[in-house]
Amino acid sequence: MDQIIIHGGRRLKGDVRVSGAKNAALPILASTILGGGECVLSNMPSVVDVLTMGKLLRMLGIAVVQEGEHTVAHAQTIASTEAPYDLVRTMRASVLVLGPLVARMGEAKVSLPGGCAIGSRPVNFHLAGLEKMGASVEIEHGYIKATARRLRGGRIYFDIPSVTGTENLMMAAVLAEGTTVLENAAKEPEITDLADFLVKRGARIAGAGTDMITIEGVTELHGADHDVIPDRIEAGTYLVAGAITGGEVSVERCRPEHLEPLLVKLRESGAELAEEAGRVRLKMNGRLKGTNVRTSPHPGFPTDMQAQFVALMAVAEGTSVVTETIFESRFMHVEELRRMGADIRVEGNRVVITGKERLTGAPVMASDLRASAGLIVAGLAAEGTTEVSRVYHLDRGYERLEAKLNALGARVERRKGK
Repeated sequence: MDQIIIHGGRRLKGDVRVSGAKNAALPILASTILGGGECVLSNMPSVVDVLTMGKLLRMLGIAVVQEGEHTVAHAQTIASTEAPYDLVRTMRASVLVLGPLVARMGEAKVSLPGGCAIGSRPVNFHLAGLEKMGASVEIEHGYIKATARRLRGGRIYFDIPSVTGTENLMMAAVLAEGTTVLENAAKEPEITDLADFLVKRGARIAGAGTDMITIEGVTELHGADHDVIPDRIEAGTYLVAGAITGGEVSVERCRPEHLEPLLVKLRESGAELAEEAGRVRLKMNGRLKGTNVRTSPHPGFPTDMQAQFVALMAVAEGTSVVTETIFESRFMHVEELRRMGADIRVEGNRVVITGKERLTGAPVMASDLRASAGLIVAGLAAEGTTEVSRVYHLDRGYERLEAKLNALGARVERRKGK
């Protein structure tokens, strides 16, 4: 099993280029199921989850070629409507093929998903929505089975904004008969990017990025070219890495408007920031200051930046409180940060952090994708060497992380497991 080794205490300085957004690339890839035209996708991140989605699409009979930042997908025919357990268990986003398959083929058999151990993320929103659109849905032997002669439009209300639920039902509604309205929909930039791609293919979608999305069904989609948006979580991780090391970094090819909740908190923490078109520059002068954070759906502070920010606050002056409102089991990195000397206590769905001047390197173990990033960020600021195990989580969502950090002056290496 691979490890990431971080030799801490080095101030980061320089420019770093952000890859395409994993969480936009995955639904966009799933949406190629909806029509037979050729789709040429650029700025695709070469990470495990995206490669896994490509493998799943090929199992369904779709021609997919993935080369670096470019992917070409052509779903002229669908040979299978089953997403098997062996693939879906490794990546929760595999459930995104459910809506497109039912919409185009009239049936789907998709294994209940797996993914990171960060709490319960039920698919009931997906299933209830499909039923409201006329599908027959049942769960049997660990698989979701859905059938429909043709989906029909309807009004669907989300009790809680669900990103994958919004994406799945928006894709399903594209080929449904009539008009579908998604109320209390998620508003993440990745949803808007999916909608933009679908509109290029001939879909009729209005309101993406707001809490009410209206989709007027069409009978078919054609191919299109599309550039995937930059990854706001990767961009945020590098900004936090610069801040925790007292550094000076410029995060290139990002969208500052997607980072605003994090930028507000970084400024409160003492970071000097300059926002430009496609770039954010960060410079630290003096010690970090503690600040409070509460995660919430977009446009709130993203839960995917919580672990990195907890690491940042572990070396900030004063006391900070970080409250997690999205996932109930997303503090597993806290115990590992304590091994590095952090003063953190968990109180229900929040952590109280008393900042220390420095952390110390230690062997630690990652529990999920963003926890991996949080521990690496902590290791950058720690005295001595930090060894992060179970970094297969990291490879699901970060492209060339070690190389990018080293280009900023860090000393990070990968130790290959046996």
